[in-house]
Order: sequence, then C-alpha cells, then structure tokens
Amino acid sequence: MAAEYSEPDLNGAAEGIVSEPGIEQDEPSGDDVTGSAEEGPAPAEGSGDNGSAATATGSEGGGLYPAGLEDYGEEEEEEEEDQGYPLEFEKFWKLTQENPVDFSAWTSLLQYIEQEGHMSAARKAFDSFLSRYPYCYGYWKKWVDMERRSGFINKAEEVCLRGLQLFPLSLDLWIHYLSFLQETLNMNLPQSAPRIRAAFRSAVAAAGWDFRSDRLWEMYADWERDQGDPRAAIAVYDRVLSVPTQLYNQHFHRFKELVSSHTPREILSAAEFLELRSEVMQGCAAVTPDPDGGSAEGPPGEEGPPGLTAGDQETDEHEQKIRELLVARRQEVYESNEVEVSKRWSFEEAIKRPYFHVKPLDRAQLRNWHSYLDFEMEAESGAESEAESGAGSGGRAGLLFERCLVACALYEEFWSKYAKFQAQRSVDGARSVFKRACEIHLPRKPSMHLLWAAFEEQQGNLEEARRVLEALDQSVPGLAMVRLRRASLERRAGNLEGAESLLREAVLQSQATPIRSFYSIKLARQLLRVQRDHGKARRVLQDAIDRDPTDSKLHLALLELELSAGEPGQSEGPVLQCLSHALSCSLPPQTRLLLSRRRLEFQEDFGSSVQSLLTAYDEHQNLLNETASLKRRLENGDCEEEEEDDEGEEPAEKKVKSENSPVATPPDHTPVAMPTPPAPLMGGDFNNGQAAYNYGAWYQQQYGGYGYQSPWNYNQYYPPS
Repeated sequence: MAAEYSEPDLNGAAEGIVSEPGIEQDEPSGDDVTGSAEEGPAPAEGSGDNGSAATATGSEGGGLYPAGLEDYGEEEEEEEEDQGYPLEFEKFWKLTQENPVDFSAWTSLLQYIEQEGHMSAARKAFDSFLSRYPYCYGYWKKWVDMERRSGFINKAEEVCLRGLQLFPLSLDLWIHYLSFLQETLNMNLPQSAPRIRAAFRSAVAAAGWDFRSDRLWEMYADWERDQGDPRAAIAVYDRVLSVPTQLYNQHFHRFKELVSSHTPREILSAAEFLELRSEVMQGCAAVTPDPDGGSAEGPPGEEGPPGLTAGDQETDEHEQKIRELLVARRQEVYESNEVEVSKRWSFEEAIKRPYFHVKPLDRAQLRNWHSYLDFEMEAESGAESEAESGAGSGGRAGLLFERCLVACALYEEFWSKYAKFQAQRSVDGARSVFKRACEIHLPRKPSMHLLWAAFEEQQGNLEEARRVLEALDQSVPGLAMVRLRRASLERRAGNLEGAESLLREAVLQSQATPIRSFYSIKLARQLLRVQRDHGKARRVLQDAIDRDPTDSKLHLALLELELSAGEPGQSEGPVLQCLSHALSCSLPPQTRLLLSRRRLEFQEDFGSSVQSLLTAYDEHQNLLNETASLKRRLENGDCEEEEEDDEGEEPAEKKVKSENSPVATPPDHTPVAMPTPPAPLMGGDFNNGQAAYNYGAWYQQQYGGYGYQSPWNYNQYYPPS
C-alpha cells in the first residue's frame, strides 16, 4: 500500500501525455522549487540535457482543443517575423551577449519584450535565457502565458513540456501545466480526461516526493473526485499517506472525510472490499443463516463487485465497521509516515530559500543542506533494501540532492558530492550529474570539469575525458591546470608525443613571460624524466633562458638537469658552464648566493681542478662582500637622508622622533629590507689575506656536522705572512 518513489523518464512521460492519452508512462524526476517568480528567479542552469522537449500539437489529439484555440495566430506570427525585431531589442540583446553572466541584463531584456509583446523577439530572448537558466520557473510560466495570449496554444504546451523536461521538480510549473490542460482541452472528447490523468501521474512521480508537494497531491485528488471517481481519489490518498510532506495530517483528515461520505463499495477495489467485508462478517457476534440455504437475489440489473453477488448487501452497521477497519489500516501508514516527517522537520524548517537565485546562500543554510544530505545518505545506507527506504533509484537521498541543487546550483561542493554519491550506484547516473553541472550550471568552473574528466578516465573512456578537457580549454583559455591535466592524460595513455605537443603549444601560445617559463620547465621535465631525451630538454631550457635570463627558476631547472645527466666527471663542464652563466645574469642577490654555494659544493664533491675550486671560493667571498656592502650602503644612505636638511637644521618632526625614540625613522622614506647574507664561510676579517684561504675552517663549517675530518691541512701551503 505504500507509495514508492522511482526516478522516471520525463521524455517518455511527456510523449505519453501528448500522443497516447490515458496510457501510464514511465515517470519523471528532477529538481524542486517552491519560490515564486516574483520572489526572484532561480538561475540554476538546468537539470538534464539540453534536448528539446516533446512537441505537443492540437491536431495529434484529433481536435483536443476547443474550436478556435488551435494556433489562430500563425499568420500574425509570420507578419511579425517579416517585420523584424523592435528597435530597442538589439540594444538589450547586445548587452546580454557581451556579458552572458550578467543576470540583470537578462531581466531587463525580458521585461522589455514582455512590454512589447513581440513574439519573435520574445521567443529568441526566452529561449536563450532559459537555456542558460532553466530553473527560473517563473519565466517559463511567463513564456507560456505569452504564447497562449497570442493564440499559439500548441506552442504554449510545447514550451511547458520543454520546461518540465529541464526542470521536472518544479511544482509550480507542473501545476501551471495541469491548469493549462484543464483550461484548454476539450473535455467533451473521451481522450481528454485520460490525457490529464496521465499528466497528473507524471507530475506526482516527478515532484510528488517533495516535502512541499501537498498542493499538487490535493489538486490531483480533487480532480479525480470531480470526475466522479471516488475510488481513484482514494488511490491518490493511499499514495500520499506514505509520503513525508509538510501537510501530511491534512491529507489523512481529507481521506477520512472522503471515506465517510461514500459507501465502501464506491471507494475500494473489489479485492480490498471483499477482504474487509469478510473480516467484518467474521467478527460479527451472530450471523443469521438463510433458511433457503442460498443468498438473496438483488434487484434486476444490479451487479456487485467480482466475487460478490448483488444480493449480498451490507447493513449500515456493516458499512460503518468496514469504514472503521479501513481507516484503522490507513492509520498505521499515517503514524509510520508521521515518524518520518518528524525526523526531517527541523531540516525542512531551516530551508529558507528552496528556489534558486543568483544571490549566495548564507552559511547557516549551506550547513543545513550538508547536514540534511548526510542524514538521508546515512538513513538510506542503514536500510536493508531500497524498498524499505520507500524509494527506488537514488532513493530519498537522490531526491534530496536534486532539491538541494536547485537552491545550491552554483556551489561546486554539492555537485561533486552528488556525483560521488551517484558513482557508488550507477556510472550513467554520475555521468548525468557531471554533464548537467559542467554543461549548464557551472560551464566556467574548472574543478567540476577536471573531476568529470578524471571520472571518465577512470571508466576507461579516454575520448570523453579528452573532449571534456579540450572543451574547457577552449571555453576558458589560459588555465595552466587544464593544459597540464590534458598533457598528463596523454602521458598516462601512452601518447608521449601528444603530451609533448600540448606542452609545446602552451609554450608558444603563452604571452606572459612567467607563464612561458613555467610551461618550459614542465616541458623540459617531460622530455627528461619521461621521454629520456636530455638534448631536447636542455634546448628547451636554454631557449627559455635566452628569452628571460632573469628567471631564477629556469637556471635552477637547467642546473638540476645537468646534475642528473651522466656521470659526475662527464657533467662537470656543462654544470660549471650553467652555474657561471647564471651567476653572470641579473638575478636576485639571494639566488646568486645560493647558486654560488651550489658551485662550491659541486667543486668540492666532483671538481677535477683545485684551481677551479679556489677560484669559485674567491668569487663566493666577493659575492658575500658585495651583498654586505650593498646592504650597508642602503643603510648608510637612509641615515644620510635622515640628517640632511636644506637649512642645515633637522625638521621639527624628526627632532620629536629623535627625542622620543632611540632610532628615528625618516617619515618620507621606507627602508629597503635586504636579505641577510649567510654567515661567512670562515671567520676573520674579509680583508685579511690569511683568512681568505682558511680552507680548513670552511671545510669544518660545511661538513663538520657529518663527522668528516679535513683530509689535509690546507693552511700549511699558505703560511702566515
């Protein structure tokens, strides 16, 4: 008896509504919204593919629409198209095309075309806007109403179906569509009622599990009652009694009213009626037997339900007991549903904006969505089966994700969380989430595209991964992470030439020098570490250094390359040449000191000439002296400026500072902070000739920590003067 939510196919449902009225189709699912168009549209960018919805035409129903309602405005539309667009339209349209993410430009355009009433311009504007922001259900309704007012009934229904395909969780749009069918279809035709019933079934399948879907359920039950079918109305209440909604108690109250106003025969199926009647009869204290041994015959022409003759009529007492038993059975379902509602009530109360808007949500609502999703996922994982959780594909957690992504469609964290959730259940489901996020809602957010590409690569779908990354690289050019991910994808796929080509292309296309150097280093590492082509890697770095000799990272990368190439004896020349060239460039003092120290260490560890070692040591000492001297000059220059004055007197401001603080800083000069040079490699005065060649002290300072002893007393060759 409990209703179950399953994720339906809206395409099939829409086609069934149009072409085969009365035949129940697969049921759709989607995203929820409850805000109104006046509260502000909800610019989320779609739930589902961008395919067009099924087209509804009045002729397909064999004249379903009343006379005079089947596109009497076609001639007028052709005239408007011939006349072109209004004068001001191009101005508003240009603003939207120059900056498509400017939502206010779009709303200004739509407000203008609503005032003009020009259908060709309206269709162009609405189509472009709603392809980008299909969660703005208010504008779907406005478009439908404009088509209807202009007499284009078939196009109005087509627009409605398209909106429901892109936003199947929109309760407002479903209600608008159902009202449209009831107002426009010719109810004198036998196929009209089945068609509306099929639309109701699709609506409750798509959006009926929303916590705020009470209005849709009541509309469905009232329509069935108005059709004179209380049994169908009871079936509707049987379904909604097991769905956690905001007004769950109201549904139970109206169910009891419906039961009390009809006989059990009128509202129950034959099987359930016979079951309840048998139970009531068995519970009676006394049964009066028929003296003739048979049942009485009913009036001619009356037939009872299958398994029950017309003469087997119940007394008022029996009918009342059947009603009580029926209500008691539904009471159990109601109480079970009440428990589920209580679990979710606090989460639902904290949702202040269930519709989408360009304005960001506050942190409290974001935390509530995260907590609510975690609760539903934990509840679903704790259930023994999906049937016990009252849900089908995706379950209640999947439905809640869809609702969440209406309000939070611009937040990558929720899309990635939903994709991870779906990946544990269905590859196609996860792929659909990535597709919606990247192609509609977050077309310029690289993180989701990178996750999608990684997911496709994990599934072995390399072509799709390439397509995703290439599309992102074209739509948002210049992102280093995208180009590097494309190259690494080709490398993992074994296409080394493709990886090299992508990096070379990035080097050539880079306009800014730092980015060009960055790609050059990446390309050199690819050539050296992966392709084992030392010569190509060296040429790449040398070319990059020629273009930007002041980039220290390039020099360090080339030094790393030379150090890793071949035996130390074979690489001594290239390494020293690399270091000498780097030290001759205009690099920062700290970098030059680092390179000089690296040269000393290399000479000590692998050098073949002691004279080269001594020369390197002298140059390192000179570099230390230059750095220290530069720092002193800057400091002395600050002091001199502090003492200077045009009249030979200190300004009053400087005098006050001198009296109040031991060190006065000039108000009009900011000291230049220089990096502190490393400690001298040996003690003593730099001008002392003996200290300049105190090699033993330098050796102990560099390698004493490792327990090494100086193998020879260098000072013995240079006695004190």
